[in-house]
Amino acid sequence: MIQNTVATKKNLFEFFLPLLLFLFSLAACGPDDKEAKAESRDYPAIFPDYTGVTVPYNIAPLNFGVPEAKEIKVVVKVDGNELARLQGGACVKFPEKDWKEWLRHYAGKTLDMTVSVWTDEDPGGIRYTSFPVHIATGGIDPWIAYRLIEPGYELWNRMGIYQRDLTSFEENAIVTNRENHDGCINCHSFCNYSPDNFMFHARGVNGTTVLVRDGQPARLDLVKMEPNKSGTYPMWHPSGRYIIFSSNDTHQAFYHFGHMPVEVYDLSSDLMIYDVVHNRVLTDPRFTNRENMETFPAFSPDGKEVYFCTAPTRKMPMEYKSLKYALCRVGFDEQTGQLLGQVDTLYNPATAGGSVSFPRLSPDGKFLLYTEAACATFPIWHAEADLKMIRLADNREMDTSSLNSDDTESYHSWSSDGRWVLFSSRRLDGRYTRLFIAAVDENGCFGKPFLLPQEDPEHNTLRMKSYNIPEFIRGEVKLDKGKVSSLFDIE
Repeated sequence: MIQNTVATKKNLFEFFLPLLLFLFSLAACGPDDKEAKAESRDYPAIFPDYTGVTVPYNIAPLNFGVPEAKEIKVVVKVDGNELARLQGGACVKFPEKDWKEWLRHYAGKTLDMTVSVWTDEDPGGIRYTSFPVHIATGGIDPWIAYRLIEPGYELWNRMGIYQRDLTSFEENAIVTNRENHDGCINCHSFCNYSPDNFMFHARGVNGTTVLVRDGQPARLDLVKMEPNKSGTYPMWHPSGRYIIFSSNDTHQAFYHFGHMPVEVYDLSSDLMIYDVVHNRVLTDPRFTNRENMETFPAFSPDGKEVYFCTAPTRKMPMEYKSLKYALCRVGFDEQTGQLLGQVDTLYNPATAGGSVSFPRLSPDGKFLLYTEAACATFPIWHAEADLKMIRLADNREMDTSSLNSDDTESYHSWSSDGRWVLFSSRRLDGRYTRLFIAAVDENGCFGKPFLLPQEDPEHNTLRMKSYNIPEFIRGEVKLDKGKVSSLFDIE
């Protein structure tokens, strides 16, 4: 009997050992499961603030911390059933494997997280009201691309276009300015979210536009083609045959405007279309005159229209406060590459009062998201800049209040299924642009934005770079940097 009992205990131990090890690795707990002595009806002051957000089922773990915390305990439940207890230092890091299993298995449900915090002020601990994290039934495009740059733009000796796996914390460089003799790299654009077909500009020594088709980079010297202008702010036609640009004579003024350290402005800007198939540039005299400036062009998802911003030419930078851009639309003929028909005005500064930039249409063509500032063309340094959206069927302004903050919201893009928006914001510190993601439903209603998850919650505040021009892509870009570098080693 004794031997059988011992054998039974041994078998039970061997059976439960993997589970015990799993729980230990999951929780990273101390030797005891502490209980807080006090309770609060408030949500905990976690950073990043993930309370009440809706996330895709394939997003990386929402690791977070609590300022001033000496110890944190988190209990995770779904439908009242406990999934895990995590207890440790000043931050919570969810194991990636287990996090992914939770989100896949419980898509459409809600994670309830109860956080207890011990601080010097409250050594007995406070248990806060549990907060929800809603798991969407749909996923998100697995990768995003963005430029990393110092926020002042006067110091860019090290910069590049990077990509990040949203399902994990992997980040790597697509291309940096080491490949073009430390020049400027900017204005990337992907064709239908493809990691194999895209383009970017590289300024400086032997500068050019780099056109990547089927993963192979090549020079696109727009300035050598009539009308001999460089391209800025590109967007691909959904067919992949055309790329529309504005050609901008851009300048910067530093420390001239009181609280605004930088103002970026154009002396002129026109629209131009590059025909990828026939290697030619197409223009329309209506959008190349000196009386008006056109910028930020965007094709509609069906490729039949072009949306753009336009304003009367002003004396810059002296008259920058009176420079206000309208949002307009014109037809496009895919067969000829020509802009057709009358120009419709969707946003008129004379009545609306602001200035529009970065029009971007939802993939289903129902909504147009844009940035509105008080004036001028470069909203990233305007604290009042907000994201706005209209429903194109009736030009109705939608509620975007959940997206905006007291500081700058600027560039934005739609996921390929139109259920998520990615945008840059200075709301954390007023200086560095960080990336936020928000859910949006078929009626154009937005969820609470959440900060791009990082393995270390403090990464977003400690990284001294701004995220610029974020875009969704369907997969990882695999670009031969040696081939890119060779494009600039010419006589």
